[in-house]
Amino acid sequence: MPGSQARSRARDRNNVLNRPEFLSLNQPPRREQGSGEGRGSGGPRRAAFRQQSQQEDPGEDCMQLNPSFRGIAINSLLAIDISLSKRLGVCAGVQGSGAPLRSMVTLLALTGHALPWLLGTLICLWMSNTMAGQEVLVNLLLALILDLMTVAGMQKLVKRRGPWDFPPGFLDYIAMDMYSFPAAHASRAVMVSKFLLNHLVLAVPLRILLYLWALLVGVSRVLLGKHHLSDVGCGFALGFLHFNLVESVWLDSATCQTLISIGTLRWTPLV
Repeated sequence: MPGSQARSRARDRNNVLNRPEFLSLNQPPRREQGSGEGRGSGGPRRAAFRQQSQQEDPGEDCMQLNPSFRGIAINSLLAIDISLSKRLGVCAGVQGSGAPLRSMVTLLALTGHALPWLLGTLICLWMSNTMAGQEVLVNLLLALILDLMTVAGMQKLVKRRGPWDFPPGFLDYIAMDMYSFPAAHASRAVMVSKFLLNHLVLAVPLRILLYLWALLVGVSRVLLGKHHLSDVGCGFALGFLHFNLVESVWLDSATCQTLISIGTLRWTPLV
């Protein structure tokens, strides 16, 4: 017995885990105390309050992740928009795959420019002899001015560059179409086509051609590398909004005649 006890004590002394620095490994795991536990009555209360608040609001972590997820989604959509717009800009350069069609696409885009429509409306208004025709032309002129000023203001506010970042040309400076978002040509094409379809009696082929023309004007701006796809889509929506706004505040014939008299300096105010 004495020999076995001596051997046991020697074994315990030789055991590394019995050293003072390793005694904590032999202790059973203890529950970690909070920073305030054991120091007063406030520690357990704060821990219980923290646990209760986490149980009552389980979506707090998700709410913190939502802005990051939304930002990632928006950036991904913008990256796809830029990539597709650059790939579709086949007529942007003289060496592109659509270079032979560049002249035709440029001419198609010119049909949606503000200058031809403003000048054409003024000439038709000058030559018109009927009050009904003048009423339609005055409202069309006001719609064109509204579209021009609204799009120019939004472009100045957003200041988004095109996918190929071409400098604006002389005609762009005249029409205040110096940035990419929203697409002014697309907005104007949709507004004009809806206006003409609503106030002119046209055959079915002509109506189809008007819809097709508005769509091709927006596509031509993407092919030329001037606008992104999202710019054209927002331009279409903005043009439809302008048309509805003009229809809701339609000026009658008497008001149009007064505006024409003021514009031609033949207005005689009532005394």
